[in-house]
Amino acid sequence: MNVPSSVTQTAVRHEKRPALPALTGIRSLAAICIMFFHFTPAGLRWSAHPWVTLYPVVNIGFVFVGFFFLLSGFILTYNYADRPGLNAMDFWVARLSRLYPIYLLTLVISIPMIVVEFHVRSRVEFAEGMVMTPLLLQGLLPRLATFANTVAWALSCELVFYLLFPWLNRMRWPKSAQKLLMLFVALWLIGMILPALYIHFDPDHLGHMADRYSGGFWITALKYTPLPHVSTFVAGIAMGRLHHAAELRKSWRTVVGLCGFGGFIVLVWGYSTQLPYVLLHDGLLLPVFAAMTLGLAGTGVLERVFSLQPLMWIGVASYALYLMHFNVFILLQLHHIPERLRVARFDPWISYVFIVVLAIVATRWVEAPAQRAINRWWKKRRV
Repeated sequence: MNVPSSVTQTAVRHEKRPALPALTGIRSLAAICIMFFHFTPAGLRWSAHPWVTLYPVVNIGFVFVGFFFLLSGFILTYNYADRPGLNAMDFWVARLSRLYPIYLLTLVISIPMIVVEFHVRSRVEFAEGMVMTPLLLQGLLPRLATFANTVAWALSCELVFYLLFPWLNRMRWPKSAQKLLMLFVALWLIGMILPALYIHFDPDHLGHMADRYSGGFWITALKYTPLPHVSTFVAGIAMGRLHHAAELRKSWRTVVGLCGFGGFIVLVWGYSTQLPYVLLHDGLLLPVFAAMTLGLAGTGVLERVFSLQPLMWIGVASYALYLMHFNVFILLQLHHIPERLRVARFDPWISYVFIVVLAIVATRWVEAPAQRAINRWWKKRRV
């Protein structure tokens, strides 16, 4: 069969870029920290281990959702920055083929939680949740953001990001590294506006500084709806373009990465309990995450450390781990599975191991084959 020259040229021009294994490795640690945040074991408490403890990191595990948003913008830009003519429908199908198979599996696992939702919500709100949740739209409405699966609100944000990306990719971005860095700082500051306004006006009338347990319409909207997180995603795009423009040498990349990790450690162990929760939740740590990302996006010492095979196994399954961990852990406890298997003395660690293995299995045997099947179907339809 003769292949048109234009198609051949396009294939060469858009050859797949080299993988960034260290960014896959760091995703594994981020997903595990989020799981620990939701179900913190007592052995990690600061009071139990005053000198050697992971609790300060676990206690602000929610910040890693923002890290995932930044990585999403960065990786998409890394792969698509040279495709200003990106076909939007092809892109959307490719991204949904990645998101939806595991999400559908999680919906099936979440049926017991849906039954609970039926009993605790009004009939109208339950009907809205049953319509919006399968469409990945529950995060658009604050009252439905945690419907059936508390952590799935992030997928509504990702859906909005993916819808925007083809147009964002066509924009005329600055070419110089200096201007891109200034743009990143501007986007970071823009992202701080809504949480700063929340702190100033206290629209939920809490009467105190909000924390992770605070409730109210406005703090729920701030935490879970897409708009407050768009700047984080766009900042990831800016960092992806900065990665291309700066072309950091190995030594400088290592320095930048170490500054990111060092800044994270200093802020977390020294000041995390003093920093406002809503600012932390909506991107206060974005600069250190950006530095960590740049440090891991090329060869060097950090790249070798975070490319270790165990981290890669979990990192590849980090999406499934994030999406499945909350409800699977709750179901394990509700049905007393560790007790029935007589391994309760090892819990919650045994539950964590099970969830990680389940995520790896689901990625290999559900997500990957479903993604290939959807993409094959779409290619045939396009032809």
